Amino acid sequence: MSERPTLTHLDASGAANMVDVADKAITDRVAVAEGEVRMEAATLELIVSGNAKKGDVIGTARLAGIMAAKRTHELIPLCHALLLSKVAVEIEPDAALPGLRVRATVRTSGQTGVEMEALTAVSVACLTVYDMAKAVDRGMRIEAIRLLEKSGGRSGHWQAD
Repeated sequence: MSERPTLTHLDASGAANMVDVADKAITDRVAVAEGEVRMEAATLELIVSGNAKKGDVIGTARLAGIMAAKRTHELIPLCHALLLSKVAVEIEPDAALPGLRVRATVRTSGQTGVEMEALTAVSVACLTVYDMAKAVDRGMRIEAIRLLEKSGGRSGHWQAD
């Protein structure tokens, strides 16, 4: 029978602690996350046309996502401060939702992964879309935020189904 996985952020007594990564190898690490903001079709049209009262919703959300990835360690208590070499946030309109699809790719060369940075980038980009368009559509829904893929480190490559 295989050994049951353990939570790495808990010590032997169950107290939360920061994982010691000092003995981990420095490797190239990449994480990709996604999410979506569902909204009324008229709200999507307003955003895409660039006529939202607060300005460029997509551009502002992209910048917010990048900034958030860089500050993840300030938001998530046990995350390490990382020197990120790349943060890319893509936001695409999707009339089928209707809404916006958000994807973040984060890269570093270091001793710990960047999954939380990618997930934070997507989350904050989605929240920024909501903030900028809530005056016309308070019923928007932020959904399906998840890790799509990660590579590097001891656990290697992982990809969502």
